[in-house]
Amino acid sequence: MQVEHSIVVDAPAERIFRLYEDVANWHTWDPDTKSASIDGPFAVGTRGSLTPPKGRTVPMLLTRVERDACFTVESRIPLFRMVFEHELVPQGGAVKVIHRVTFSGALTFLLGRMLVKQLNHGLPVTLANLKRRAEGTA
Repeated sequence: MQVEHSIVVDAPAERIFRLYEDVANWHTWDPDTKSASIDGPFAVGTRGSLTPPKGRTVPMLLTRVERDACFTVESRIPLFRMVFEHELVPQGGAVKVIHRVTFSGALTFLLGRMLVKQLNHGLPVTLANLKRRAEGTA
């Protein structure tokens, strides 16, 4: 099961990626994040945690990091896996920002539908906030 949303941002990929690297401040542009932290550099293999506004803190692991291009975070709880992909695709002088979430595991049938609805509402808001931040209009 997968959810994907995108937005075009008039800012360099480097500026957007700096916002991604600042994990402690994700909550300032992502309303689905109450707090987040990582235990080391913004690099493959670094672990951390994310707390949503409602619900329990979940562990996260950076599984892919390509500076100024993309990063992927994976969160696992028993019988359920969430993969959060973030891509920056140059488009002329702008950047297409793509956020994609994929669910897998035995609990997907139970948790997936609820989370798809939440993400289809929340991801456009998150992307609009990220756009305002990156373009300096926040």
